[in-house]
Amino acid sequence: MNGEPMLHVGDHKISLDRKESGSTVDFISHAHTDHISAAKRSNSILASAQTIDLLGALGINASLSSGFLNAELMPAGHILGSRQLYVNDEDKGTSYLYSGDFQMQESAAAESIKTRNADVLIIDSTYPNPGINFGIKDDIISDVQSWVASALNTGCVLFSAYAMGKAQELIAVMNEIGIMPVVTKKISTISSVYRKNGISLRYVSAYDGSDYEDILNGDFVGISEQRDINELAYRLQTVHKKKFHTAVVTGFASFMHFDTDAQFNLSDHADFAQSVDYINEVSPKQILTYGHNAERFAANLSKFGYNATPFSQQSFMFAKQITAMGQKQKTKEYIY
Repeated sequence: MNGEPMLHVGDHKISLDRKESGSTVDFISHAHTDHISAAKRSNSILASAQTIDLLGALGINASLSSGFLNAELMPAGHILGSRQLYVNDEDKGTSYLYSGDFQMQESAAAESIKTRNADVLIIDSTYPNPGINFGIKDDIISDVQSWVASALNTGCVLFSAYAMGKAQELIAVMNEIGIMPVVTKKISTISSVYRKNGISLRYVSAYDGSDYEDILNGDFVGISEQRDINELAYRLQTVHKKKFHTAVVTGFASFMHFDTDAQFNLSDHADFAQSVDYINEVSPKQILTYGHNAERFAANLSKFGYNATPFSQQSFMFAKQITAMGQKQKTKEYIY
């Protein structure tokens, strides 16, 4: 078969976060750009209504299909509208759960994850190594808030954060300590979709005129999607004659160094230990790892006694066979 593997259920061929030749249904777990290749080309999109709204904010006009067999979309805890896909193949007597990107810890700007049992789990492989540890999110948020409060005593604060998901969580984190941050036009556009969907966020867009100018008169917190945050800080310091403290918030801060004044590993993904917690809650008979790090993740899970293989059409057919035979998934508690 050409292209990446698909989930075959009855007469349907379901692509997972990418457009595959021959797919009859294209599932989009959430609106991050590396998951929406099907959005412009599909005639049968399966996604949450919030994901469709966020695609609109990105300038992509997409619409949902009218319906799809015995499928359930469950919150994934990643960003607004992020969903897992649960499908029950009644003819085969096998249930499937595809995670997409997911987060086990609570987010300030996304619905909490929900889990359920499934025979076959197709799981995201973004963070496949046991050595990666994001820590306790509440502690990281407290560190962010304390650092901001201290930095504002001597100047302004400028954060670099992904425009969708991370920026909105950071806005909520700033709102908790009474700060209304200034955000870029792109972040403001995306944040307005969050507001539309009931997520209370208070911020000022850099294009809002008088409110923006009033805030600039004092020391403020800014959030930008620009990766080279120091370059932006230098330009702002030149214009406003103020010191700017820089910081980045990303899960990559767990194992990468950034040339900023501070960095915080505030992630909207699950690390390895949290992924194992998720697997234990789902209690699958077979685990199929999915994504760029699928082979490494499967190998590491296998070391801890899990029945895990990278997702391919061969592994998918094998998963059908073992679930039909009623074999039990070997599980082992993972102690980090």
